Amino acid sequence: MRKLRVALFVHCFFPEHFYGTETYTLELARNLKQLGHDVTVVAGVFQGEPKRQSAITRYAFSDIDVVAFDKNYVSHSRISETYYQQSTRPYLRQILADLKPDIVHVTHLINHTAMLLEEARTANIPVIATLTDFFGFCFNNKLEAANGSLCAGPNALRSNCIACFLKASNNATAKKLAGLPLGWSGAGFVLRAAGSIGLEPFGCSRHVVDDLVKRPDVLKSAYDVCDALIAPSTFLHGAYLQQGFPAERFHLSHFGVDLDRRAKPTRSGDSPITIGYIGQIAAHKGVDLLVTAVSSLPASKVGLKVYGPENQDLAYMAALRTAAGSNVSFHGTFEPVRMADIMSELDLLAIPSTWYENSPLVLLNALASHTPVIVSNVEGLTEFIQEGKTGWSFRRSDGDHLRSVIAALIDNPGMVRAATAATSYERTSMTMTQHVCELYAAVLSRRAGVAISV
Repeated sequence: MRKLRVALFVHCFFPEHFYGTETYTLELARNLKQLGHDVTVVAGVFQGEPKRQSAITRYAFSDIDVVAFDKNYVSHSRISETYYQQSTRPYLRQILADLKPDIVHVTHLINHTAMLLEEARTANIPVIATLTDFFGFCFNNKLEAANGSLCAGPNALRSNCIACFLKASNNATAKKLAGLPLGWSGAGFVLRAAGSIGLEPFGCSRHVVDDLVKRPDVLKSAYDVCDALIAPSTFLHGAYLQQGFPAERFHLSHFGVDLDRRAKPTRSGDSPITIGYIGQIAAHKGVDLLVTAVSSLPASKVGLKVYGPENQDLAYMAALRTAAGSNVSFHGTFEPVRMADIMSELDLLAIPSTWYENSPLVLLNALASHTPVIVSNVEGLTEFIQEGKTGWSFRRSDGDHLRSVIAALIDNPGMVRAATAATSYERTSMTMTQHVCELYAAVLSRRAGVAISV
């Protein structure tokens, strides 16, 4: 394959941002560079973050060239600007003109919005997108409804999307309406009906309803620009197909992880089971369910180590500390290079998320380090485990069921030790990148009129 100029567009990047999508982008950039390609990461700077000296700046991270596009320099007055932002057009056009990429690979569209896809089409640059969440059709990106239930996607009226907006906006009047029998869905329907006849209830601008109603269709049309779409899980793949995205452009490509896959240290038969949590400390991650469950169990049998940023949500963190028993400890964040060492200390990793997780890298790192897992029973998690062999699932958001699963395991530690021997995940980030390169080659060949299947 010839040397390519690749522009990786991501919503945010290291060193300030370091979660799954950013890590995927970094590993992809490193591997593409190792394979001989020219790579630049184009990262957004969120409005409200410290302002850079200009809208477009450059820096290097881990030997990767990064262009930072500071959103503090563009307007933010309407919801539509979160997914289709006209004021970004000249900046994106300048970035593409400066980089002259052979391939634009989007790993998240937030901050760049659908305007990036339009500009790539205008410049006749091939586009590949990795879909790491549900941004393409879901207002909150998580497929979680305003009432906390799982969501199938926008309904015909988009009233469920409006309900999610009202809840996120913390609108006092809407919250009162949400207390009635129809709940948040009723509040969403009221604003949808009022907006359709030009009324502005709840103090919402007349543009709100229009922007929310149009969002799924605008993004679906924008993604039609993409020559190929990558889904890292079967569940996410199916979720986009259900929304009418083109099946012929989709490619399933699981994430890969790099860490020392050494055998886990031998534990004594009577030692307590150590459970770990690694990730964001936020309500949608279900950390409170896990802390409460472990705290209610004997410290002689089980302990919990929580790793994550303790300043993400100060009120939530304070509530966790209040609920935590003597067998729960908080350890802050750690450098990625320590992942294998951290995992070696754990008998189990828990991912108690209340939303549809999508192949989180921490799950794959756990499996690769022979650490069995306890996960919410959502498909983006359960598709990666063998129930009872490499992991166990519990009913999403059900803290009592989570406690019962953990209680059964600590009463049968031999089952956990056996799962350790059966747990593995062999796919590396280089294997993943090589598959991505095959997609690049197929897209470029197709554009040149030569058919290559992947």
